[in-house]
Amino acid sequence: MPRCGHGYGRRRGRCRGRRWIEQLPQTTYFRPHGQPQDHINTTLLTVEELEALRLVDLEDLTQEEAAAMMGVSRKTLWNDLQRARKKVINALVNGYEIRIEGGDYILK
Repeated sequence: MPRCGHGYGRRRGRCRGRRWIEQLPQTTYFRPHGQPQDHINTTLLTVEELEALRLVDLEDLTQEEAAAMMGVSRKTLWNDLQRARKKVINALVNGYEIRIEGGDYILK
């Protein structure tokens, strides 16, 4: 069954390809200390955005190496990386909780 381009919520352009990831995160929820839970905003980080951050910023791989490991182009990896960095810094600066879930990926 096609994942995009048909039915409700049709998107323009090409289908978003699945990214390959090596591992699922052990922790999927982070909350700022001292914030009341009922008054806190949430930032959603996808599993593949976390994988892009992990490969480039933690493992110190080049974008080309990380893109090859995830099975995407360097430009696609760069887009995922920029989106993830913006989400994380926004959550840190503004005191939002971070949830890691969802996305379209294949576990290696």
